[in-house]
Amino acid sequence: MNRRELLVMMGGATATARPLLAQQKVMPMIGFLSGGAGPTSGSASPTWAAFLQGLSETGYVEGQNVAIESRAAEGKFDRLPALAADLAGRNVDLIFAPTEPAARAAKNATATIPIVFGVSVDPVATGLVASFARPGGNLTGVSFMMAGLTPKRLELLSELVPPASVFALLLNPNNPNAEPIIREMQEAARVKGVQLHVLKAGTESEIDTAFATLIQLHVDALVEGADSFLSSRRDQLVALAARYAIPASYEGRHFAEAGGLISYGPSFSALFRLLGTYVGKILNGAKPADLPVQQPTTFELVVNMKTAKALGLTIPPSILARADEVIE
Repeated sequence: MNRRELLVMMGGATATARPLLAQQKVMPMIGFLSGGAGPTSGSASPTWAAFLQGLSETGYVEGQNVAIESRAAEGKFDRLPALAADLAGRNVDLIFAPTEPAARAAKNATATIPIVFGVSVDPVATGLVASFARPGGNLTGVSFMMAGLTPKRLELLSELVPPASVFALLLNPNNPNAEPIIREMQEAARVKGVQLHVLKAGTESEIDTAFATLIQLHVDALVEGADSFLSSRRDQLVALAARYAIPASYEGRHFAEAGGLISYGPSFSALFRLLGTYVGKILNGAKPADLPVQQPTTFELVVNMKTAKALGLTIPPSILARADEVIE
């Protein structure tokens, strides 16, 4: 082989190597850390679709140019530190933590990997970030502002079912916000002059047990305490409320769409779409410290008229006038 032939062969080998190297380039990896269910199960699906839409608006499509590694605690919040450490150990490019317990676990697991959170608490008061305008550190995201909404749902349910005098609050005792929610609801019940029972459920079987006690306690109406695990059990909660003929109010539109009587809360689809854009911006080079923590500006009241009729309820004009959507 002469020198010319050798150079031609080397040139061809180099040309072949370039596309091979390009193909071997590892796409960015998002670590999804949830205190509830995985990203595509049950009630998570609509919000997950909204998240993926926001992500695509910044140029990222799952499976094409970004990968997502999921870790879900299924309501067992004590598992979150280990799951967060696992994602950090895999050196993901970003951790998406759509609950406060998940965000806290992620923050404790890494001070360098960017974290985008969606929390129902004040992230400044709880120490997740330095301020809303300039979060600092490696965290930013959205505060859903859910903490003070549970008493509002009691008020709406009381207006919808005026004769109700005995209410129940269903919440996950593993949720760090459980005690503040209980205190708020007890005060709201005292002001309303109604009785309140607190029912705790952190597993599927405990949800069944909690509903079975409603009859024994002569409960007239039920308020669901906002929680990622309970949200992931949407279909179970709605089906049990129908079985026991209990008027119930919930944290978000996805419950009313599934047959729940009434829901009040922020638009989770809009907020998860925003979270998707934040994740994409950070993958494109933005720093979490420079992206302000966002808050919802509008809240949705959704009423399911079909469920109301099944329960023999007449929706008061005052609620219909305020409803953002009435599902027939």
